[in-house]
Amino acid sequence: MISTIQLNQIQIYAYHGCYAEEQIVGNNFIVDVKLNVDTTIAAETDNIKDALNYVEVYDIVKQEMSIKSHLLENVVARICKHIRTQFDGNGLVGGTVKVAKLAPPIGGQMESVSVMMNI
Repeated sequence: MISTIQLNQIQIYAYHGCYAEEQIVGNNFIVDVKLNVDTTIAAETDNIKDALNYVEVYDIVKQEMSIKSHLLENVVARICKHIRTQFDGNGLVGGTVKVAKLAPPIGGQMESVSVMMNI
């Protein structure tokens, strides 16, 4: 049975951006993670050992977001790679990671800019 596990609207303050002040002052980011997972065994056993532990996914996001990057593409790719590496063989079938920078410094009014990649 393939299920979708979503971590929605993870709010993180981080230091990503091409401009020097972005890497000093920082900004608010929103991260969304959508994972397609084979949950057949976990659904039967009701045991966390048989499930993809989304607390560990959150910890990966937090860890990768703490590493400064110039580009959102770099941040998203690192999160995808880390999730793929950590959960390969644990039922992970695929998914997406989206990172949005709120109020980006682009000279105009905008809620956010985001990058989304497949895992």
